[in-house]
This record gives sequence, C-alpha cells and structure tokens, in this order.
Amino acid sequence: MLKLELVEAVLARALKGGADFAEVYAQRAKKRRMKVRQGALEEALSGLDYGAGVRLFFGTEVVYAYTNDLTQEGLMEALETLLRAKGALGKVDEGGKGGLDFRKATPKGLHAPKVPYGEKDKRYRLERLLEAEAGARIAPAIKQVEASLLEWEEEVLVANTEGVFAEEKRVRTRLFVLAVAQDGAEVQTGYSAPGKSVGLELFDLYPPKAVGEKAARQALTNLKARPAPAGTFPVVVGPGFGGVLFHEAVGHLLETTSVARKASVLADKLGEVVASPAVTYIDDGTLPHAWGSTEMDDEGRPTERTVLIEKGVLKSYMVDRLGHLLTGYPMTGSGRRQDYTFAPTSRMRNTFLAPGEARVEDLFAGIAFGLYAKEMGGGQVKPGSGEYNFAVQEGYIIRKGRIEEPVRGAMLVGKGPETLMRVVAVAQDLENAPGMCGSLSGAVPVEVGQPHVLVSEIVVGGRA
Repeated sequence: MLKLELVEAVLARALKGGADFAEVYAQRAKKRRMKVRQGALEEALSGLDYGAGVRLFFGTEVVYAYTNDLTQEGLMEALETLLRAKGALGKVDEGGKGGLDFRKATPKGLHAPKVPYGEKDKRYRLERLLEAEAGARIAPAIKQVEASLLEWEEEVLVANTEGVFAEEKRVRTRLFVLAVAQDGAEVQTGYSAPGKSVGLELFDLYPPKAVGEKAARQALTNLKARPAPAGTFPVVVGPGFGGVLFHEAVGHLLETTSVARKASVLADKLGEVVASPAVTYIDDGTLPHAWGSTEMDDEGRPTERTVLIEKGVLKSYMVDRLGHLLTGYPMTGSGRRQDYTFAPTSRMRNTFLAPGEARVEDLFAGIAFGLYAKEMGGGQVKPGSGEYNFAVQEGYIIRKGRIEEPVRGAMLVGKGPETLMRVVAVAQDLENAPGMCGSLSGAVPVEVGQPHVLVSEIVVGGRA
C-alpha cells in the first residue's frame, strides 16, 4: 500500500523533528451492502475509502493528523502540521533517535476467507437474502421483513520508529434480518444478525432461512408477551449477546482509556477480588474467524489472549501504547481504531465470560420467581461507575424453576462491579455474538459472549 522508502522518510523526519516515537497507519477499505425489503431488492451499494494517519509522541503528549493523499508530499504535509503544532517545525536533530531497521511482518492468513467475495456474483447474494426474507414468513402476523448483507474488506499497514512494518488483510461478513410482527395496533420486532471474519461461507455457517426464522420467532414471541414486572429478582442471562451486559458495564472499566485517568472504579485494583469466584473474564483477539479478531492490532502489535479476571481476581487491563506509558502496565495488543481518521485507543476485541461447570437447567432450578433474559438488547452505561441499564429483547418469567410466559419491556438496572459479585453460577454453553462498539477511537467490530449466567439479584424495570 505504501512503499517502505516513503514510510521511512516520514518517520525519520519525525525523529529529527524531536518526536520520541512516530507511527504511520495506512488503510484501504471497501464495503458493500445489499438489502432486500418485502421480497424486493432495495439497495446495492459499494464504496472505497483510503487514507493514512501520522501519530507523534512527545513524552506522553500525543498529536495526530490524517490525510487521504498518500503521496510523499501529502504525508509530509500531515507530519509538518503536527511539528508546527508542537513548535518543532524548524527543529532538525541530525543525529536522530535510533535507527529505522524495519522488521517486516508476514501475515499468516489466520482469518482468511474460504469463499472469497469474488467467487460469487450479485445474483448469488440476492438469492441468499431472499431466502432469509422468505424464512421469516412463518406466520400471517409477520407483516414486514428486511434482510441485508454487509461485506467488509480492508488492507492495513502499520509502521513505526521501533522498526515495526506490518500489513494485514481483513475480511468480515454479516447477515442482518429484521422482522416486524403486528396484531391490530400492537407492533413488535425481532432481530438476528450473525457475523464472522469470514467470506461468503458465512451462509454455510448460518443458513439464511434459519436466520430469518429466528428473527420472526422473536417478533412473534414479543407480540404475545405481557408487560414485564418490576422489582429486584434473580436473573438468568442467556448466552451469546447476553455478554453485552458485562461488555458495557465491566469491559470498558478495564480499558486503560479510563483506567489511566482514574475514571474507572476498577483502576489500581490488580490482584484484588472484584468478582465472584464463578467469574473468569477474557478478551481474546486470536479466536479464529471471530468478528473482533485480527492478526495484529492497529498499532502493529500481535493480538493476544488476555485474561482480565480469573476466578474473581483482577489480573490485567487492556493496554495500548499510550495506556502503557501512562500506567506502566504491559501492552496487550489492544490498540484499535475505526479507521485512519482516528488515533487508536485501548479497546475490547472478543470479550466473554469463560464457561463454568454448572448445567443450564441447574441455574433455573432454585428460582421461585425471577426473570430469564434470553436475548439482550441495547442500553447505556456510565464508564466511571459502571452504572448500567439494558433492555431485554426477549424475556420470560421464571416460576418455581420453570421457564414460563414471555414478557416484554424489561430493563436491567445496576452497577457492573456489584453485578460481578452477584454471579452465582456460570453454565458450560459458551456462545459469542458480533456487535459494534463505540468509544474514543470510533466504532470497531467486537464480539461479546458468555454461557447462561445466574445473577442472584438485579433490579428489573417493568410496566406491570
């Protein structure tokens, strides 16, 4: 994407201008989206975006500029803008700071697609979307269905003054189905959206008809559901996207983006008990073909498996370069960014509660009255305190150990650190689910996950 000689010239000039560390990040991204609604093609779009960013460190002060002019003149102009901002434009340290002996990293292709996008035409894609749309038509109450396909290809290059010169090709594919059920004036929705770091083999992993059916069944369940009760109850949170609760209410508290500023209630607690012994919480960027996996992070470091909490004890944070300089904690390959217009920050990759030893049925057995949050929806969290509120997308009453009538409109309200302490049991049926996470460095693909989890009590907001 960028020649080594060009990158070397930019980085050498940065060092001569007084920077302690300099980095060039280049990206070329192509995205395609196809959508059908009510059995007809509604849109088929594609776009190409490319550019590069230059980041300079002066101690722990960081400046960043970006451009979509990838010529030497364009990159040097971005660099000179940063040096001018630091008052170092005219400074030239003829000795420089260290050599630029680049170590070119060869991508291993760990997440390479089995069915590349070029092997199938647009008609094939349209037929798969129509299968998903038809799969959702399981009852007359399903009035509207929308199915869409996202294809995401990008090339990334990271080079820095420590000798890193690393490139990677990334491919992600995701299928979305939204179903709308209606009975008179009552309208409810259902949603299913599997995605992986794969090519079009996604359709083999998640047959479109089954994805459509899942969305429709959720919509129909919510249509017949009664309003959820309010109170403080035991809650069993379902697997997969149920992990969004801990992602938002705990995961963000473990990123050095907040830890370094003491804006997290979990700052300075390494080695302390912060959760129940049933909790082992992991962030793993190496999972094959997972939605949030890459071979390297957006600072050019190899991704890794980071155990954050082990049997209730805080073991690590997620640490990028700046977080390392501010805290002294070792880097964990967690520097991520949406694209070249953002500087990287510490971010989650694929974050999940590790499987426990309990059987799923045992989690329900001792509950006289509670809530089964089978599927979680969106919510809000205060990063400093971990206070959260999350919608339950599909929920059921638990009565005398049995899953009974569906309820809708439930909200889970609490504080992440307190909820961690109230995890009673974790089942064995780990599932992960894709999503997009927004923070200081933009929106990045992540997976959240967990097995079935029993929390002794959570405040449930409802209308009944």
